[in-house]
Amino acid sequence: MTNHLTIVNHPLVQHKLSLMRETGTSSAVFRQLLREISVLLAYEVTRDLPMTTQRIETPLVEMDAPVLEGKKLALISILRAGNGLLDGILDLIPLARVGFVGLYRDHKTLKPVQYYFKVPDELGSRRVIAVDPMLATGNSSVAAIDLLKEAGATDIRFLCLLAAPEGVARMKEAHPDVPIVTAALDERLNELGYILPGLGDAGDRMFGTK
Repeated sequence: MTNHLTIVNHPLVQHKLSLMRETGTSSAVFRQLLREISVLLAYEVTRDLPMTTQRIETPLVEMDAPVLEGKKLALISILRAGNGLLDGILDLIPLARVGFVGLYRDHKTLKPVQYYFKVPDELGSRRVIAVDPMLATGNSSVAAIDLLKEAGATDIRFLCLLAAPEGVARMKEAHPDVPIVTAALDERLNELGYILPGLGDAGDRMFGTK
């Protein structure tokens, strides 16, 4: 994966995203759609995982079969909305190690405030996938990647459902070595830092809070 931004335009991804954008979609359906779409996005973000071969025996012959190489992946959820993506990816990669970065956005300054950080060990020898549905201003995402790098991570991918051009630019400036995979690049941010047309606050939509 060499491009800084990859937009997954698969028809199923785009259809499910359209359903999630609709105001009338319930929290239960929103969570289910997010879980389904995260599996599809995970296929893209893991496309270039390192491979090796292992000698196995099929019912007919022995063969050198392709298998994943290296330590298990580390999935890092940026709380709280990141958990919606995390669940679906774990369906696909159940043996992955899991960590959490707790950040919330100060709605006056739009700056991230850290309140929790717990990640797997040996991040430096793992592929790290950080997940958060929304890449808006990019401030929280940049802060999360800063923390992961401080913890030793060197091979990082960022997976989100929606991105704004402002957030993509902020991430590229701060972390040009971290590719972004998303389902859509939306138009812009509004004056409150929300993505337009977007889908509202992903955490509130998931959990039915305001």
